[in-house]
Amino acid sequence: MNSSEAWNNPLDRARQEALEQLCAALQLPDPDDAQLERMADFFNEAGMLRHTPRSGYAFLGSGAENVAEHSFRTAVMGYALARMADADAARTTLICLFHDLHEARTGDFNYVNHRYNSCRAKEALEDAVNGTGLEKDMDGFWKEWTESRTPEAALAHDADQLDLIFNLKAELDKGNAFALEWLESAVRRLTTPQARLVAAAALRTDHNRWWYGRVEKSWWVNRK
Repeated sequence: MNSSEAWNNPLDRARQEALEQLCAALQLPDPDDAQLERMADFFNEAGMLRHTPRSGYAFLGSGAENVAEHSFRTAVMGYALARMADADAARTTLICLFHDLHEARTGDFNYVNHRYNSCRAKEALEDAVNGTGLEKDMDGFWKEWTESRTPEAALAHDADQLDLIFNLKAELDKGNAFALEWLESAVRRLTTPQARLVAAAALRTDHNRWWYGRVEKSWWVNRK
């Protein structure tokens, strides 16, 4: 009996039997494979990022975001920046997508936290992917992210900051004047010309323009 079987035993027996019957009715194969079991664990762990808040907004005083939301838009931005820079867009996107995966275990460390605490991020990431078959890929993404020696890593780091910049601009638009202080610091962290161009556009753009400012005002009255 492996550890996952032992851990499943305390589950409600009737519920477990119902699930087995469902698998049989759907003719699902029996995943008697340790790597597949670990992959299921890994996917559940990745889902925890939806429930892991980005903790810095408590200090900003407004706004909210979880790590999954942050990782998604960072990946989108990383792809776009890489295309602008004629870099490896797929590689940049993957670095962005997985850069905070460890936070399902460690939680998000904001800038105040980092003044006093340390985070065993690499160890958490290694534990997360151990036995999944993804170890080599994730180690490569992590090294490239942390060493930041490639154009793709630089763009990924800037995408990480741009996601924050766009959020801060939205909070500023909604009346949080303190967000302006944070914006200055975040923009100063950018290192690539592509990201600086995007930041310049962001600072000059109301965050509602994409949906509100590009249609006639009469639309909001009569939808015509």
